[in-house]
Amino acid sequence: MARRVGVVDHGMGNLRSVAQAVKHVAAGTDWEVVIASRPEQVASADRVVLPGQGAMRDCMRELETTGLKPAVLEAVRRKPLMGVCVGMQMLLDHSEEQDTPGLGLIPGRVVRFRLEGRFQSDGSHFKLPQMGWNQVRQRPGASHPMWRDVPDESYFYFLHSYYAIPSDECHSAADSDYGGRFTCAVARDNIFATQFHPEKSATHGLTLYRNFLAWTP
Repeated sequence: MARRVGVVDHGMGNLRSVAQAVKHVAAGTDWEVVIASRPEQVASADRVVLPGQGAMRDCMRELETTGLKPAVLEAVRRKPLMGVCVGMQMLLDHSEEQDTPGLGLIPGRVVRFRLEGRFQSDGSHFKLPQMGWNQVRQRPGASHPMWRDVPDESYFYFLHSYYAIPSDECHSAADSDYGGRFTCAVARDNIFATQFHPEKSATHGLTLYRNFLAWTP
């Protein structure tokens, strides 16, 4: 019997790209990828991917109005969950973007980059959103199984103006540098999430999704 990965469809995620990437790494395995737009589809999945893009308030509102929020909160009690982009930010307690409460699964807050007066190496101003490739430094001395076969300081694709600040440093799984170091991946128990887009990050991004299918937290 096939195992299922539920990619949560709350209407505000980079859904098709994420689903296609997971399908790509699941090819030839017993994993089936399901677009989970109904609570029962999240409930029947063996693992859950929570994507998100745009404003966090809109993502949280749609998660509520679709009835998917309770299903996601129930699923994360016993299943591996991977958050992507705003899907990562949603896992924290609160975002200063429109004063938005999150799911409260990882203690911490989401803040906007403050880059006034800071310049890049070529003398240009830092721009928002950060858009493009940036290096990701895995947390020293605490290698997470999700980083298997991903070289430290590999490049991943980012598109964001806000970033997470976990209350406990141990929940930071990686950081990057954009006018200063910031957390770009978080992990806690059966949760792993990235600010960057693995589905837009070529080989190393696909490796992360492949690792998610094999991860046994």
